[in-house]
Amino acid sequence: MRTDATLTLHSTAVSDSHRLLRRLLMLSLLLLASAGLSLCLGSFPTPPVQVLNALAAPQSSDITFIIWELRLPRITLAILVGAALAIAGAILQSIVRNPLASPDVIGITSGAALAAVVFLSLWSTTLSIHWLPVAAMLGALVSALLVVSLAWKNGISPSRMVLVGIGLAAAVGAGTTLLIVISDDSAAMTAYVWLTGSLYAAQWDDVWGLVPWLVVAVPISLAFARHADAMALGDSVAEGLGVAILRSRLILLTCSVALAGAAVAFAGGLSFVGLIAPHLAARLVGRNMAQLVPASALVGALIVLYADLLGRVAFLPKDLPAGIFVAGIGAPFFVYLLHRSRARF
Repeated sequence: MRTDATLTLHSTAVSDSHRLLRRLLMLSLLLLASAGLSLCLGSFPTPPVQVLNALAAPQSSDITFIIWELRLPRITLAILVGAALAIAGAILQSIVRNPLASPDVIGITSGAALAAVVFLSLWSTTLSIHWLPVAAMLGALVSALLVVSLAWKNGISPSRMVLVGIGLAAAVGAGTTLLIVISDDSAAMTAYVWLTGSLYAAQWDDVWGLVPWLVVAVPISLAFARHADAMALGDSVAEGLGVAILRSRLILLTCSVALAGAAVAFAGGLSFVGLIAPHLAARLVGRNMAQLVPASALVGALIVLYADLLGRVAFLPKDLPAGIFVAGIGAPFFVYLLHRSRARF
């Protein structure tokens, strides 16, 4: 009987593993096809054959320039930004045990936005614009430190962290709006577009600036996936399983801040990606963190990629910020989650 039960459990585990791989492969293929579609579309539509030729054998031509210097870095950055924000949201929702948690909800994105607007308003004329991502990441870090310090009381309480984060986000948002109002027109317009979330004029330097944050933070997040799963069951359960709650929560929070801050630094204030993507991914693969991280990354990449594609081609010759379309989906989704949480409790 024990052997039969063991074989049944093993068969179930193998079946679940195969189902997970199939769904991740499906998402990967969909992302690859979407990236190919995005390479073909734009103000100058390009046939797939010409796109493939430009990718396989780059030559000095207008099409090669459009593909390699305009579209490909923008598409790559959209994929990386979406993945980073989605993973950051998945981590936060796990460690604070709140389905409404995301980098923009608890104030991390707001801190990055305030720092960016301060830079654009006060120092953009004296410092290079290349310092903008540094300012944004510092703002995200300071915001996260404030949330942790204000929520600290014999450790970090998830509920206090969410409440403090929401209050801090509101206060920081008010400060950002004030700065935009008192700034000159040029700085205010630049800040407004950046706050909306735009991948316009993305360059390969932006891509290579974001890659190291993903390379460092994602493996650490996966290494602490079991700790996150234990904390999602409650602190008492996690302690019973031998998890160092404070250390694990701080490490995972640092990973989330690093990913969200870096993404916002290079793409502006893209809201709701970190909220939507983990929920959609969880419907496909469940809430196991080791499975949720790659699935959320793929879903988040798809969301930002299609939002940017719509911004590029839906209202030609205008190029609208991707954040408009993400917010158009994210705001109703947030209301839906609020309604569902109210019905549950």
